[in-house]
Amino acid sequence: MSRLSVNVDHVATVRQARLASEPDPVTAAAIAELAGADGITVHLREDRRHIQDRDLYILRKTIKTRLNLEMAATKEMFDIALEVKPDMVTIVPEKRQELTTEGGLDVKTNPDPLKRYVQGLRDAGISVNLFVDPSPDAVKACHRIGSDGLEIHTGRYAEAFQDNVKEAELKRIYDAAVLSKRLGLKTHAGHGLDYNNVQNVAAMQEFDEFAIGYSIISRSIYTGIENAVREMKRLIVASRSK
Repeated sequence: MSRLSVNVDHVATVRQARLASEPDPVTAAAIAELAGADGITVHLREDRRHIQDRDLYILRKTIKTRLNLEMAATKEMFDIALEVKPDMVTIVPEKRQELTTEGGLDVKTNPDPLKRYVQGLRDAGISVNLFVDPSPDAVKACHRIGSDGLEIHTGRYAEAFQDNVKEAELKRIYDAAVLSKRLGLKTHAGHGLDYNNVQNVAAMQEFDEFAIGYSIISRSIYTGIENAVREMKRLIVASRSK
């Protein structure tokens, strides 16, 4: 598959800089869908620094594709997820001081509470992914916990400058994706992917979906959201057909 889920968080980041009504991430999501996005991703953070509850509730009612809610494993977010009923929840680590998610979820230390949390969401009919680093132990832990799938953190690859480091990170990503598929998990990739580096990851046939936001929203300042989404989708599809 070559699905693209567009994260519209950074549209809300611009809006919240002035606490205004524009630009509206709901409108951006609609345009992204028209341009070929297969899903919309939003991260409702505990501090509400960008996406607001209002955005999430309106998106649930208006988007035509699939809604992926990124969130921390807290009681507040659990209750919101049960009320909103997104198509998928991606559980991510969250720290107040970070600019963006800095690494994968710790799925190996004290997994039982997370297992109960995941099961509660699944019992409500919500598919659950865990955002993890590309390591065999993390992938196996996701399987034991009982998640439907995982999203492999591609940030270290995306941020690498040296070719040997990039190659090493790509191998880690590939090995994790192969193991994930072997265990029957839905396998997604995301974080730091852009128009210059997505091809190497998109060429891996093991991935079902790519979650990309910052680079698309950045490109859209110059080209518009529709063109930015179409170009990213074209790169992903072309990479997988090689």
